[in-house]
Amino acid sequence: MKSIAVFCGSRFGNNPVYEVYAKEVGTYLANAGIQLVYGGAKVGIMGTIADATLAAGGEVIGVMPKSLEEKEISHEGLTELHIVESMHERKKMMMDLADGFIVFPGGIGTMEEFFEVFTWNTIGILHKPCALLNIAGYYEGLIQMLKHMVDEGFLQQQTNQTLIVEKTIEVIVEKMMEQSAILK
Repeated sequence: MKSIAVFCGSRFGNNPVYEVYAKEVGTYLANAGIQLVYGGAKVGIMGTIADATLAAGGEVIGVMPKSLEEKEISHEGLTELHIVESMHERKKMMMDLADGFIVFPGGIGTMEEFFEVFTWNTIGILHKPCALLNIAGYYEGLIQMLKHMVDEGFLQQQTNQTLIVEKTIEVIVEKMMEQSAILK
């Protein structure tokens, strides 16, 4: 696995553990030689994970739409920063650049990115592993909702099982590498 996109927020959230994990994830990716692809901001969880990756000697590619460049405050010290016209272009570029996707706790924008990637994998547009980093049980409600979709016949169980749900970056990357081998 050469690059992983991390979908995360431009805020820190209320639990300090999210920032701690962002530092751990960034450091792990750099030490594993995995390039970080993310939203390009220097604030919140986005900035923390980018800074940690860079501090550990890793490469970071940011992708930011012009409309958010001032609001999210683009990170100046990245390996590469792509400024694109729209959110659609941002997601498309991130999907093209990444070999897999990790969804960090975040807000509605993070969820929108997750659901697009999960949907595209489901319908065969993408064939790249996707994982929820379930820090402090953040995604328990979503996990239950996906199970409910399966129970009600709107989501196939085998599709739901392709989603990796773990609490640590090490296990996520290990499972992503296994799934990548299967998907090829």
